[in-house]
Amino acid sequence: MITHIVLFKLEEPTAEKIAATREKLLSMDGKIDQLRYLEVGVDVVRSERSFDIALTTRFDSLEDLQEYQIHPYHAGEVVPHMKSVCSSIVAVDYES
Repeated sequence: MITHIVLFKLEEPTAEKIAATREKLLSMDGKIDQLRYLEVGVDVVRSERSFDIALTTRFDSLEDLQEYQIHPYHAGEVVPHMKSVCSSIVAVDYES
């Protein structure tokens, strides 16, 4: 199992933009066959070091994660949105 965690810091972290971005991430559910688990969380602490949104996804294999990265919905819909609203994006991928 591969876990892929991404943290997003929005350029303008208004409640509306956070909600819209959360919904965009959740919209992947059911559209990408390789996606085994999807969770999107919004930061509640709101400290200076906090990121605004966390995405946790899981895949059966590294190959499935790589297919997800280039999937038309992810690459064509979700990634462009995230790049347009975020000032910083960091990720970690690990095997369990």
